[in-house]
Order: sequence, then structure tokens, then C-alpha cells
Amino acid sequence: MARPNKERISTEGGKAVGGGLFQAFSGLEMSGLPEGKPTTPEKPTEVEVKPTKLGRVVLRRETAHRGGKCVIVVDGFDASLDDAFLSALLKRLRAGCGCGGTLKERTIEIQGEQISRLRELLSSEGFRVAGVV
Repeated sequence: MARPNKERISTEGGKAVGGGLFQAFSGLEMSGLPEGKPTTPEKPTEVEVKPTKLGRVVLRRETAHRGGKCVIVVDGFDASLDDAFLSALLKRLRAGCGCGGTLKERTIEIQGEQISRLRELLSSEGFRVAGVV
């Protein structure tokens, strides 16, 4: 049982009037297509509420159990800071340092020797920074 031949659209338009790049598609019928999804306006961005007192954080350099790679651990966050704030802070620190990092049990781990950059970023966020000099 052979398939019936489909109607072919010529792709050889040359420089005809109204032709060009889309001339090959001029014979397509659009009436049978379903409606697309309606575009919804963008959701208003939520304004992040920054706590008034951020407190003191401690920087530590660790290489244990990491295959010799250096990681800077930011520890000692105030109990009033929630996980959503810490994950947003982690995202800003990773972007500012240009490296990877993670949030584990209310401590932030940033990959690489980023001590001075982390100290600068954390103090600009409003933290008092102690630890690795």
C-alpha cells in the first residue's frame, strides 16, 4: 500500500515580487491551526525585605574531604534570617564572585580562594565579617 503523493511547495522563487526568504511558505494555509496561548502580563517582582540587623558572620577556609580544593565557608548567620534570604544571598555571592557555591545547614560554601571578594560583598550587604584574614 503506497502513500499518496503530497502536494509540494516550490522552493525555487528567485527574485519574484513579494518573494524572498518566505516565498516558499506563501502557499501554506493558516486557518486550521489552533489558537496559541494568550500572553499574560509579567508578574510584579516581589521586593525582598531585608532584615534590619544582619549580624556577624565568620569566614573559614576548608580543604578537608574536598580533594584538595579550597572552599570558603560563611558561617554564623543570625537565627532571624530565614532560608529564603540565605538562598538569595547565596545567589548574589555566587554572581559577585563568579564561581559556584551551595547552602548547607545555614552555612554558605563558596568555591575557590575568594576571601577578599567575599569579605567585600558581605560587608556591602550589611554584615560584620570576621574570620580568615
